[in-house]
Amino acid sequence: MKKILTIGRYFKSRFGQRVRKIPISLQGFTCPNIDGTVAKGGCIYCRNESFSPSIVKISDLKTPVEMNFKIKENPILENQVAQLKAQFKWHAQFHKDKFAIHKYMVYFQSYTNTYAPFDTLKRLYQEALALPNVIGLSIGTRVDCVSEEVLDLLASYVQKGKEIWLEYGIQSVYDETLKITNRGHTTEGIPELFAKSRQRGIKVCAHLIYGLPKETPEMMLHSLKTTLDWGIDGLKIHPLYVVEGTYLEKLYLSGNYTPIELADYAQLIVKSLQIIPSNVVVQRVSAGAHDTTLLAPKWCFDKNIQMRYLRDQLKSAGIEY
Repeated sequence: MKKILTIGRYFKSRFGQRVRKIPISLQGFTCPNIDGTVAKGGCIYCRNESFSPSIVKISDLKTPVEMNFKIKENPILENQVAQLKAQFKWHAQFHKDKFAIHKYMVYFQSYTNTYAPFDTLKRLYQEALALPNVIGLSIGTRVDCVSEEVLDLLASYVQKGKEIWLEYGIQSVYDETLKITNRGHTTEGIPELFAKSRQRGIKVCAHLIYGLPKETPEMMLHSLKTTLDWGIDGLKIHPLYVVEGTYLEKLYLSGNYTPIELADYAQLIVKSLQIIPSNVVVQRVSAGAHDTTLLAPKWCFDKNIQMRYLRDQLKSAGIEY
């Protein structure tokens, strides 16, 4: 039986106890693929609220401010710090009371969390690392939004003994797919960026999506193999699902997109975990939207049912997840 190095097993081995990733969503953060810097409208499947319901939209702010690299001052920084502390306190207390977890990693989850003035990022990262029992940071970002200055800053935290991960949304290694999904970048420079991150002691977690438009199972597995060849420390694999308010919804309703079936997705996960090296941390193999915005596939509504099915298929293939 092949035992997969899950994030839980990794944390237990690394820190001798369970560690909980605390998801954080801050006002003002956005994405260069949404604000028009590299594209407009965001990725065709993107609706951050579907997986981060605590988000307060920029339009809901009394003083609307969008994070980007050009703004000179951030008038909502203190609000962001307060939100960070409040969200952390609630989640940490919940997991301490319910699961007796006492160590935490702050996960800057929604939108692009390196897409802001350097001083803002430095303040937020340091405030997060100063929270009680925080062992490190996991930062969700894009491959076109990480500067050398930010890498050096994160490296300084590594040198102080903190666990630092950058979670890069790759989704696919096919530039044609990235164009179809309005991703706003290509694969150019990704291997070099991964290498620069890891050389500084920053761990790299790549995100891939299975079920993207016009991709075959062979293409999805090729994306996985290529990403592994680039050199990574962790991996998240998501099924693509359709939520309201996205361009993907229009494709789906017009019959121009067919979501991946659970059985097909499960077989891809089995084949993926058979080839992923034992030292790569598999942080996720499922995803979904547990609300009325989900249109398809319906099996993405309940992640518990999804994971039971996946684990059964993996067990039949001699894999323990």
